[in-house]
Amino acid sequence: MDNYTHFFRDYFIEQGVSNSFATFFNMLALLLLLGFLIYLSHRVTRLVIIKVFTAFSNRTKTNFDNLLVSYKAPKYVASLIPLFLTMKLLPIVFQDYPNLNAFILIVLKIFTIFILIWIFRSVLRTLEAYFKLDPRLNNKPIDSYIQVFMLFLWAVGIGLVFAVLTGISLMTFFTTLGAASAILLLIFKDTIMGFVASVQVAVNDSVRIGDWITMEKYHADGDVIEINLSTVQVQNWDKTITYLPTHALLTDAFTNWRGMQESGGRRIKRSILIKAKSIRYLEPEEVEELKKIQLISNYLTTRQEDIKKFNSTNSIDKSLLINGRNLTNIGVYRKYVQTVIENHSGINKDLTMMVRQLQPTAKGIPLEIYAFSSDKRWANYEYIMSDIFDHVLAALPYFDLELYELDLGDPKGKE
Repeated sequence: MDNYTHFFRDYFIEQGVSNSFATFFNMLALLLLLGFLIYLSHRVTRLVIIKVFTAFSNRTKTNFDNLLVSYKAPKYVASLIPLFLTMKLLPIVFQDYPNLNAFILIVLKIFTIFILIWIFRSVLRTLEAYFKLDPRLNNKPIDSYIQVFMLFLWAVGIGLVFAVLTGISLMTFFTTLGAASAILLLIFKDTIMGFVASVQVAVNDSVRIGDWITMEKYHADGDVIEINLSTVQVQNWDKTITYLPTHALLTDAFTNWRGMQESGGRRIKRSILIKAKSIRYLEPEEVEELKKIQLISNYLTTRQEDIKKFNSTNSIDKSLLINGRNLTNIGVYRKYVQTVIENHSGINKDLTMMVRQLQPTAKGIPLEIYAFSSDKRWANYEYIMSDIFDHVLAALPYFDLELYELDLGDPKGKE
């Protein structure tokens, strides 16, 4: 074998070239041959592996192998064969230059480590894309788990590079690294907290990709579009993106609107302020006038009969309107509003429907509508709510009620 590897050196010596130059030219000639062989093997292996794998992936029903091709895993695998061939033949080329041979072998080993990392990285990215195609998993924080594996992969890769450069075994390297674990924990504190948070979020199913969440501390109000190891991306309704730390989902309060989105309706909870001085008892002739309102006509008739019967049975002196039982304009109006929402086509009749009077305030008597719109889409929900309040606000004068409005001329406000 030595005769063949020194063929060019012997030839140059016969031509009168000095031994040192002949040895150098011999190395260059062998290096050119090796370069041609590497180029040839790279072209052949890449052509064969990529073509065979692509043909195989086209025949299978699963998308996994197609994704492997998209993320160039076969291409990186094809690079390993020429690389291993180079490391095998390199000692022959540099047999007369052992120091240079040792240095180039170290470089090739490091390059091999990075090629292997790139192969595993392609597989991990393929898994990430594959899982996101699964409807059962596309709302899970897959990015977080992939990033953890990538961190572990890079940690092992850096350890291998260090071991190659120093000649220390990988076990010794990581044993030494363990002594510095306190520093590492401090450096990777946010990463570790993010990983723990993403796992707990997935296990508890507290947040999914696509959920609408509100977190006032970070001014986030919109849909979750990505959950990864360090951040959660929320696309707000004004199309801005809020980036909040993943561990904030465990440490800070937030609202997840998924329950509303999955329920039968979206809650309407809004009140109007009635001017306190406009509230009073209704005279009999006023009740008769209000009977013209069809939605409460039967209610007023029945209610009026019950009141008359009660007052008569108990010999109530009705010379004063306050005596006995009476109808009030706010009470009749409250019943009217209740009937309006019960008959509105945009309200879900299977969920709670209620019109209630809240505690009086310095700004009037709050009358609150509590119901659920059957359409949960934001624009339609706002339309339904506005439609209801347009109607009930316009109906106030028919009951001789007034809406509270702050008198801007008086900083304290007047009713």
